[in-house]
Amino acid sequence: MKIYINGNFYTKDEAKISVFDHGFLYGDGVFEGIRIYNGRVFKLKEHIDRLYDSAKAIMLNIPMSKEELIKATLITCKENNLYDGGYIRLVVSRGDGDLGLNPYNCKKANVVIIAATIKLYPEEFYEKGLKIITVPTRRNLPEALSPSIKSLNYLNNVMAKIEAINAGVEEALMINQEGYVSECTGDNIFIVKNNTLITPPSYMGILVGITRNSVMEIAEKDGIKVEERVLTRYDVYTSDECFLTGSAAEIIPVVEIDRRSIGNGFVGKITKRLIKLFREYVKTNGEIIPE
Repeated sequence: MKIYINGNFYTKDEAKISVFDHGFLYGDGVFEGIRIYNGRVFKLKEHIDRLYDSAKAIMLNIPMSKEELIKATLITCKENNLYDGGYIRLVVSRGDGDLGLNPYNCKKANVVIIAATIKLYPEEFYEKGLKIITVPTRRNLPEALSPSIKSLNYLNNVMAKIEAINAGVEEALMINQEGYVSECTGDNIFIVKNNTLITPPSYMGILVGITRNSVMEIAEKDGIKVEERVLTRYDVYTSDECFLTGSAAEIIPVVEIDRRSIGNGFVGKITKRLIKLFREYVKTNGEIIPE
């Protein structure tokens, strides 16, 4: 494995970041998780745009242009001979500083690109569906740390994930401070009710996912009605179908939430249809990795 750090490649054992990097000390930085399909990096430009938006929101200067970062990402895939089924973790940390909080004491941001593979859930769950629970940990308040910022500080999500695992399930549904459905620990949530595809809007405290937006686009093109709507747990419990989306997760069905079966307890027809369409869609959307 070859890992990109600030313009150079290192082996996994050689790749090092200082312990004084504020990304390590304080979770001060941003990242993206990106998929590779059929010789392409899926929606790379959209991921890069979101990365720069996250960086701007926390006043972090990325020491490369978008075009340079896109090129570096594609070259990293090539160096690792990853052309299908891969996963990219692109990290920009605040850089080396001191033990104080002041980010202006950090010299320069560090840019790290890892191209490897990932398996978020066992394959059986893509066929039979997940069982999930609602957890006590609430989604971050936008006024405290906006969920729109894909920051290195993922402790909110980690705590919810711990609660899910301790309860014997793979994933957790998180609600916001007002008690409305937000998202899961690393995925957006969709329900189907009366043949309408519904997902929470951005102001419910979600990260607006690249895969989420792609699924909405695919569904509309296929003639499925799509709505962004405020949801309660009641809406989820009484839905006909449910699934989660994310770069790592792709589309994964949910068949039970808080011991309530969703629909008939099996993966629904619209979910199956969207999984099929999504797998075709990813083959032709993205930046081509050089041979």
